[in-house]
Parts: sequence; structure tokens; C-alpha cells
Amino acid sequence: MPHTPHTYTVDDFDFDLPPGLIAQHPAPQRSASRLLDGTAALPADRRFTDLPALLQPGDLLVFNDTRVIKARLFGEKPTGGAVEALIERVLPTTDAGTHEVLAHLRASKSPRPGSTVRFAGGAFDAEVLGRGGPDGGLFHLRFPADPFALLEAHGHVPLPPYITHADGADDVARYQTVFAARPGAVAAPTASLHFDDGVLAALATRGVQRAQVTLHVGAGTFQPVRSTTLADHKMHSEWYEVPATTVDAIARTRAAGGRIVAAGTTTLRALESAALGGTLQPGARETDVFITPGFPFHVVDLLVTNFHLPRSTLLMLVSAFAGHAHARALYRHAIESGYRFFSYGDAMLLERRAG
Repeated sequence: MPHTPHTYTVDDFDFDLPPGLIAQHPAPQRSASRLLDGTAALPADRRFTDLPALLQPGDLLVFNDTRVIKARLFGEKPTGGAVEALIERVLPTTDAGTHEVLAHLRASKSPRPGSTVRFAGGAFDAEVLGRGGPDGGLFHLRFPADPFALLEAHGHVPLPPYITHADGADDVARYQTVFAARPGAVAAPTASLHFDDGVLAALATRGVQRAQVTLHVGAGTFQPVRSTTLADHKMHSEWYEVPATTVDAIARTRAAGGRIVAAGTTTLRALESAALGGTLQPGARETDVFITPGFPFHVVDLLVTNFHLPRSTLLMLVSAFAGHAHARALYRHAIESGYRFFSYGDAMLLERRAG
């Protein structure tokens, strides 16, 4: 059953964040970040390396194995006008063998269908086919060869808009999880950036099981909610897949009394989208689910997540999961305690609770 957002307005998810708390670079080591334990009534300040001890043997930790592509391209129109492209989605190869993508384009004047854009200093040309995407707001482009290969060779890491430096070699390595496998995301599943081999080994020793889903994070994850009431907001669509093996692992965990722990909001979004009917279903599909307070969760018991933008859909998801008042209290504590915010920032652990 679809849920109707409660009478919250976007102002209920606003907060003032000192600019100095926006992390511009990752911690020296992935697991060197802080972890705010929000599973009890009062917040507890911990390190991310404490996570294995906070979970129980028999719990199942589910990751998003998407891989961030170098989705940002710089180019120019035949007139010489500058173009910046963010490839939102690589489409399946057509029956005719052509390679097409959907992209956000920034230019002084939008290129017309039939025109070309020359990217990466003339490395390749893309033909503008028109508009496309779920709401027709993206540009439909044809590439001359495999888009993944062209992006890997000529693209840039699509750092979020609040990170002010140009992408460098450190970002190529660190804006990517250690278990990234399936290319297609234009934003990292940032809660999983904290996991390294040491933490994964400690989780295994603790008896915590692992499973994965795939959700290719889109640029819409950074879009602010512009409507005053939540019910008027149109959520962006993302492709996800929940394998049958993960559905089976969740069933076994539940039967044995273990808990389902989602590594990040994207993992939670995939799992709960696959269970909208009340029962978790395997398969691949699109989701535009908007998770706000009042949402009926069916799968996830615990959530590892970073700190999110004010007035954002991700903050609304966290508030739905942990309780609006509790989430606000945790954010106040994080700001007062100098936690680092957003993609390269610190993490917190939350337990599902009503209210």
C-alpha cells in the first residue's frame, strides 16, 4: 500500500550547519571516522571501528555494491560554447548496436536535437538525440563507443556540489567503496565509504553475515525538496536490483532471530522498495519511493548512515526510520560535538523506531 506523507513541511527538516563542518576531504583512513551511536535514548560518541562490537552474531549487514562512474564530462558545442555534462544513466546497448546515455547538460544555450557536443578536448563527439528520462528533463545522447570505457578514460569523478575542490587521484580512490562492483552510480553510497578490510574482517569474526543489493545512485539524491508540503514533492527514479540470494539470506536471518542492518540509505531504499507490498521480492526494477515519517518499514532494523543535507529527502528518510524528534536531537548533538558532515563526513548508527 502506498503511504501518504504526514503533515510535515520541508521546514521541519531544516537546520543550521556551520560551513566548517562540511567535510571537503575524507579521513586519512576509511575507518578513522567517528560514529555517533543513536540506538539508545541518549547519543554515544564512538569510532567507526566500534561498529562490529555494536552488532550481534547472526545479524546480516547488507551493502550496495554499485560502482561510481566518472560521470562528469567537459566539452563544447560547435559554436565553441562550453558544455558540462553529468551522465545520469547509461542505457542498454540498442538492437542496432548504438550506445546511448541520459545526461544533465549545463550550457549557456541548450544544444538542439541533431547537434553534436565535442567532449574531452576532442576525444569524442556525442550526438544530441533530444530529451528523455522519466520526466523528460534529461538529454538523450548517442556516444560513438562503450560509454563506460569513454567515461573511465575521459570523465571526472562526480563529486557532490558542496565539495569545492576539483576531483583528484585521491577522490578516484576514496569516492568509491572497497567492494564496488557494478558500474552505474553518479554518487557514492557514502555510508559504505567507511568500511575497509579491517572492519570487514572484524565483522566476519564477530559473526555478522554479509549480503548485497545494487542501487545506482542518481544525481537526484542531491536535489532539494522545493515544495512546502512533502506530499507535493516528485521523487527521482533510480534503478535497483535485489538478488534472490539476498532475499534468502534475509529470510534465514529473520528465522534465526538476527537483525537486518542496511549500510546506507540507498541499501535501505532498495530493500524497502522491494517490499512495498509487504513481502520482500527479488528482481530488478525502478523505484521512485519517497520515504517520509509514517512510512511502513518491512525489512531494515538498523541503519548505518552519514549526516545529510538540510531539507533533503535523505534527512526525511532518516527521520522516518529513527523518529523525527530523535533524529533532530542526534543532529543537534553532532553539530555541537563537531562531527563532519555529508559525503566525506562521519557516520551514525540508528535503530528503527516509531514517532
